[in-house]
Amino acid sequence: MPQSKGSGRGFGSMDEDKQREIAKKGGEASPENFKKNPEKASEAGRKGGKR
Repeated sequence: MPQSKGSGRGFGSMDEDKQREIAKKGGEASPENFKKNPEKASEAGRKGGKR
């Protein structure tokens, strides 16, 4: 991935596989992860459906 501008540092300059690996860890670490708490997901769905 050639860089034409910028400092070549940070998340955007990493290769795509490394970005995905880091991003995946962030999603798994979330304490409010609906995958780990289906009751919370149901509650959020009900709230979202109300007006």
